[in-house]
Amino acid sequence: MTDGLGRLDELPRVRLAPDPTPLEPLPNIEREIAGSGRSGPRLYVKRDDTHPLAFGGNKVRQLEFYFGEAREAGADTVLITGAVQSNFCRLCAAFAARLGLECHIQMEDRVPKDDPLYRSSGNVLVARLLGATMHTYPHGEDEAGADAQLEEIAAGLRAKGRTPYVIHLAPGHPPLGALGYVVAARELAGQLDAMDIRPSAFVVPSGSGATHAGFLFGLRALGIDTPVLGVCVRRAADLQQPRILTRCGDIAELLGVASPVTAADVQITDEFLAPGYGLLNAPTREAILMGASREALMLDPVYSGKAMAAFLDRARKGTADETLIFLHTGGTPAIFAYGNVLGEGFGW
Repeated sequence: MTDGLGRLDELPRVRLAPDPTPLEPLPNIEREIAGSGRSGPRLYVKRDDTHPLAFGGNKVRQLEFYFGEAREAGADTVLITGAVQSNFCRLCAAFAARLGLECHIQMEDRVPKDDPLYRSSGNVLVARLLGATMHTYPHGEDEAGADAQLEEIAAGLRAKGRTPYVIHLAPGHPPLGALGYVVAARELAGQLDAMDIRPSAFVVPSGSGATHAGFLFGLRALGIDTPVLGVCVRRAADLQQPRILTRCGDIAELLGVASPVTAADVQITDEFLAPGYGLLNAPTREAILMGASREALMLDPVYSGKAMAAFLDRARKGTADETLIFLHTGGTPAIFAYGNVLGEGFGW
């Protein structure tokens, strides 16, 4: 165990996904970015979308630690809250199904969409197939309130003799999910060494902050100072930057080490956020189409699509001596919930 990662390997964890996930080149996008008469950066993708559990994605790594704690607590029911098309909620239901637990999902109205497809297809459909019980919360920017309603549901389950475990959304709770990306940083560092790749920068979506903060913390704890660009998908950069820094401090406390992350390490862009969370823009549409048509890489409109838009922008500004790595967080089912919107944007 690496000293900088403290208690990481001592904490309870339920492992449901094989590792490592692939690290692959993006030769077709490389050629398209470079164009004629110009050499662009080398491009790679870390394929966390390939986790085999219920369409995979970054939340698999995060949930391994939450379900580790839930199992130790003797839980028979798990509760979680998120957006209507939440990948986290869908994979929580998948973990629960595999482990024989009951799952309650609370859907928050984060995205101003009354589209029946959005509310019935994609992650919602998969979660229902996995056996989850669905609840609603009529607000989208009230993390504390969403957590409070989860606790009310949990109290009702306790009154019926159940043993619920709540996965909280708001800051102020131990960031167990972020540990999944501390693990991912260690995993990727080993792959980079084995493949003799020296990255110039990493690009990762930044929403709740667990993936971004965990990955950044893991790299710095391992002595890797490569820049990590977090791409805002939910809130503006001036709000997200302190959130990530605080999360890194919380991770350090959880692991019993000093945080290796400074404010200067937290690089954030919100250039591709507008018009807001879960809403498409032209660069994201382009990124989704390029990923699919050039590399058979499926990107979702909420997280990985916006992060890929930033990755492509960074690549176009890059030079031949650079190597850029995109952290693909998955989200494939959401494509189907946005099918009509994507079709309209592409003129289909």
